[in-house]
Amino acid sequence: MACTSCSTSDGGAPKGCKNNGTCGTDSCNKLTVFDWLSNMSLPNGDAPFDCVEVRFKNGRKEFYRNTEKLTLSMGDIVATVASPGHDIGIVTLTGELVKIQMKKKGANPASNEIPKIYRKASQKDIDIWSAARDREEPMKVRARELAIAQKLEMKISDIEFQGDGSKATFYYTANDRIDFRALIKDFAKEFSTRIEMKQVGFRQEAARLGGIGSCGRELCCSTWLTDFRSVNTSAARYQQLSLNPQKLAGQCGKLKCCLNYELDTYMDALKHFPDFETKLVTEKGDAICQKQDIFKGLMWFAYTNNFANWHVLKIDQVKEIVAENKLKNKVSSLEDYAIELIVEPEKNFNNAMGQESLTRFDQPKAKKKPNKKRKPAGENVIVANNNKPANNNKLANNNNNKPANNNRQAPADKKPAEPRKPIIITKNVDKK
Repeated sequence: MACTSCSTSDGGAPKGCKNNGTCGTDSCNKLTVFDWLSNMSLPNGDAPFDCVEVRFKNGRKEFYRNTEKLTLSMGDIVATVASPGHDIGIVTLTGELVKIQMKKKGANPASNEIPKIYRKASQKDIDIWSAARDREEPMKVRARELAIAQKLEMKISDIEFQGDGSKATFYYTANDRIDFRALIKDFAKEFSTRIEMKQVGFRQEAARLGGIGSCGRELCCSTWLTDFRSVNTSAARYQQLSLNPQKLAGQCGKLKCCLNYELDTYMDALKHFPDFETKLVTEKGDAICQKQDIFKGLMWFAYTNNFANWHVLKIDQVKEIVAENKLKNKVSSLEDYAIELIVEPEKNFNNAMGQESLTRFDQPKAKKKPNKKRKPAGENVIVANNNKPANNNKLANNNNNKPANNNRQAPADKKPAEPRKPIIITKNVDKK
């Protein structure tokens, strides 16, 4: 999950996420670079590169120039230039690798517009920073209540305080343009701080919040993906995926970014295929393509008058039939070109080494028979064939009161059954 509130311990060392106590693969260390040049000295006594990479909340990273020539290493907490005041961040990269990172992100290392680092953060700076971070969560709840009260169609997704606590940045998502001038006045009156509103997209919001995807892994946008390209439904059609919005949409509500990962491979494979709308003309009738298998190079065709029966053809055979149709020649039938698919037998688990069954936990356990309870010890124990002991007088009276049924007559050789009498068993138990 993405980090929502990194804070520091009393000693000044960062203690990571409050979620699980670690920032291993989430957006806290998004695209973190291992400094393998840290233990190597520069040739000819050259001075190290004077820019460092500093990380802030939710993986936001900026480059700063070390004009004071401070001895910085990864993990140091520093105070940097902000507008207004100063901000607090954690150094994530130093040395020559910063120059490579700046080139990748399009930043000019020789530019004079790069902000500078003031100093290493003192204990007072860290205490103010931690106190400001603790205010973010309850402030976010109250900000959402104020936005709902004004009936604005927007969502306050996150709040980020500046290191000195003088400014709070509200990140929000909205489908349309929002007039939040009255809302800012309410925020300033409620929170007594400088307010800045920043709109982010739904994909950026999912990257900031993080989560687990349908693949069982952390979201790509919160771990390594930085450029969000547009995804169309045509990407799903080319990959022959069912157009089910519940399966194709991610946690951001948009189409999944992973639909573009293998799209180029599918597009290259489809260049060798005939068009899906290709119609084959035969003497038995016209045939239309119903299905394609890009990996095996197969196409399924069915006659227009019989869509129930499909015929499997290789793409070379389809091209051959298309070439004949272009010459205004009809082939006899698709059966002459169709191939038979051989179904491979399923590979079952072979218990050759005497291992336990893989489905041993799937079978229901046999129910245990209830143990016979011991009879309680006592002087007299009465056991009856009925659950409740019957009274002989009541039984006799009931038999006399019942009217006789003339329709039913007992056979001559058999006597009518007598009513059962309760069996009384008496046991004498010696008391010690």
